[in-house]
Amino acid sequence: MIRALQPGQRCEVWIASAATGECELALATDDMLLEAPNWTLDGQALILNGDGALWQLDLSGGAIEKIAITGIPDLNNDHVLAPDGAGIFLSANDGHIYKAELRGSGAERLTAEDGTFHFLHGVSPDGLELAYVGIDGGDFSKPGRLMTMPANGGSPSAVVDTGPGHCDGPEYSPDGKWLYFNTETFTSQAGHAQIARVRVDGTGLERLLDSGTVDWFPHLSPDGRFASYIRFPSGTVGHPADLPVDVVVVSTSDWATPLHTWPLFGGQGTLNVNSWSPGSNRFAFVAYPAN
Repeated sequence: MIRALQPGQRCEVWIASAATGECELALATDDMLLEAPNWTLDGQALILNGDGALWQLDLSGGAIEKIAITGIPDLNNDHVLAPDGAGIFLSANDGHIYKAELRGSGAERLTAEDGTFHFLHGVSPDGLELAYVGIDGGDFSKPGRLMTMPANGGSPSAVVDTGPGHCDGPEYSPDGKWLYFNTETFTSQAGHAQIARVRVDGTGLERLLDSGTVDWFPHLSPDGRFASYIRFPSGTVGHPADLPVDVVVVSTSDWATPLHTWPLFGGQGTLNVNSWSPGSNRFAFVAYPAN
């Protein structure tokens, strides 16, 4: 399903400083719901999805342009740039993962018809492996499985059994040794996602933050010093849209002490994928305020 703005709602794309917490509005629109910014490798643009397609937002002038990608169904908000900055990996609403060129191209499907919905979140620093969450049969009452696969297609591998609760957002550390993600494995309360990491070989599962809130989508800065995540209210199940949430930045040496917090109206689409700038000093997020 393609998401759209509600009557009286607008979409705001923000850029925040990790050092000062100051924010700059990059785009505001009531025409289209945009989601999940990625930062291009040259630092000049953001890549977002909206209306089932992929868009490039020029940060110098604020112009937004549709990227012409063919041979792919409507996109969702799980997309990650290839380490070379020229390609992009995409999740589509048919449950498959694709690869295309960021300048525009035909898309290549990478996942097999294996009865699983594949939700991409990470690409290894060497560009050889993808991390995703697999949902058997597209049945969202079932827990997601933490999976990896070759970036050119091929057989997937399960990383670790995280138990009966859901997990999501697996993303590689800058050194490629860890996957950072959110999981319900540490609690019996339904929906109570907490931030964790595990080595790519499935060992060393570690809870990074013990909180009373529902914490999703940890994203490390390219230099590994900072992390951003989105904080939902206690009792939230999943990562729904249109509720009060907080975007949080921490030092990776101290997850329990926020450096900056930005309260906003949003949730789904705000911070689903890594949105750090190449210089690790800024990151982007999306808010959806309503009148």
